[in-house]
Amino acid sequence: MSEQATSEQPIPVILLVDDDPVITRLLEVNFRLVGFRVAAVSRGDVALERARAVPPSAVVLDVMLPGLGGYEVCRQMRLIPELAEVPVVFLTARAPDEEQAAQGGLGPVDFVGKPFEPGDLVELVRERVAERQRS
Repeated sequence: MSEQATSEQPIPVILLVDDDPVITRLLEVNFRLVGFRVAAVSRGDVALERARAVPPSAVVLDVMLPGLGGYEVCRQMRLIPELAEVPVVFLTARAPDEEQAAQGGLGPVDFVGKPFEPGDLVELVRERVAERQRS
């Protein structure tokens, strides 16, 4: 995918929210390599402000964040009409099935356990963005 936007489909923007600078940089590089724009922040409260200002195509969201936790960011996004349908992929150090059991009021989300394969995460996000564009 090239960095040039068409009138039909603009370049997808990923909001990447993680307080680990190594993970953030790794994912920024991987998403940009396949043609995404990336907005990276390290705090949950800042992520919510950023999403309100510029609604992203998808959000990659760490569960444990300073300021406002990942679950609360997602819950608040679901209450905002422009953000309610934005795909969310959680990154978690806990087993993804434990996280799924703990969720409530988050709507449809995906969980990816740490450590993870960056290419697999990028592909999952690409699929979710494509699904949303088709609907």
